[in-house]
Parts: sequence; structure tokens; C-alpha cells
Amino acid sequence: MNFWFSNKDKKNSPEFWVEYLNYFENQTSKKKVEETRFVAFDTETTGFDYKNDRVLSIGAVAIQSMSIDVSDQLELYLEQDVFNSETVEIHGIRKNHEYIRVHESDAIEMFLGFIQDAVLIAHHADFDRRMINSALQRQGLGTLKNRFLDTGVLFRKTKHLIYSRERKYNHYTLDELCDDLKISKSDRHTAAGDAFITALAFLKIISKLKIKPTDVTSLLF
Repeated sequence: MNFWFSNKDKKNSPEFWVEYLNYFENQTSKKKVEETRFVAFDTETTGFDYKNDRVLSIGAVAIQSMSIDVSDQLELYLEQDVFNSETVEIHGIRKNHEYIRVHESDAIEMFLGFIQDAVLIAHHADFDRRMINSALQRQGLGTLKNRFLDTGVLFRKTKHLIYSRERKYNHYTLDELCDDLKISKSDRHTAAGDAFITALAFLKIISKLKIKPTDVTSLLF
């Protein structure tokens, strides 16, 4: 997919945003899957309200040549201007925790610099995409331009689902993917841990789908 951005998109924009847009503007042809850089990522947040809640942590890991590259990963903790004690029980990120934290604007810059034009993979990807887009918009910027893959959608396409006859809906948690695909849940509910689990789930699901790896791009949105 080729993108074209007007000068208005770039005028008075910070340099990192212009550089991010340039990754897409300079694309001239489709890459083969083995040449495509995928990035599995996850966000831990104060809640599920795209407008009022905030990202607390971002974890991301790259997949190249359909293999996880553990040397190519990112983990960020953000300064908290919104706090929700109820969600601390899930992600464990406390307001006074001794993490090295960065401002939201710096986190967005580092995240965009890391993902570049990669195909992004997330579990229930629309949520993570909306949370990142909300952060971008608070900085006066646009929205993510990357293509996405959703492991929840991919999981539904497999023919081995143990849940398919038991449910009337198609919403599968990351825990259920871990159980079915035999993935350790020891790092669940940390952004970096969930990003790595999502990467593993992606590769395992693709291996079970009745499609060739070269057809993965047909599942992008």
C-alpha cells in the first residue's frame, strides 16, 4: 500500500513524525513476507476508555523472516497523570513504582521510531491501536499508518479450536490462546511479556492455518 502525505500533514510537525510518515511515502512495492518486519506489541493501560484512560506501559518485539528477534525489542513505562487503583491488580504498575518512566510524548516518539513501517501484531488489536492513536492525537499528531494483524482474528481462523462448539461468540482471551497453543503465561499482564506471548501465538497460529506464509499479507487490515 502506498501513502501520499501533503505538506499540510508535515508542516509544523515534529521531526520524528515527519520521519515516520516518510517510511510509508517512500514505499514503492510490496515486500515478500520473509522480507517483512512484523512487530508484536501490547499496551498496559489505566482502563478501557480511549479518551480518558492512559497508556502505562508499551512492550514490543520484532519478528523477521518469521522468527522472533529478541535483540530487537522495546519496553517503555510512561509517567502517570491518570491513576486507577482497580487496574493495578491486573498489570501491577503502581503510581510510586520505581520504574524509569518517560513522558507520553517521548514514549510516542520512541515507539514510532521502533515500529517504523512494520506490520503490527496485537491481540484484540483495535484496542491497542486506539490507545496509541489517542496518545498521538493528544500530541497534535495523526494516527498510526501501519497495517495490522489481530491474533484474536487469526485464532478464529484455525481449524483446531477446542472452543468452537462450546461458544456462540468469537471472543478469545490471550490466556485462552496460551492454553490452547501451549504457551507459558509466566509473563502475562506486563506489556513486554504480553508482546512476546503475542509474537509466539502469531507464529504458532500461522503454522496451523491452512494458508501459506506468503498469504499472510491477505489477512492485514
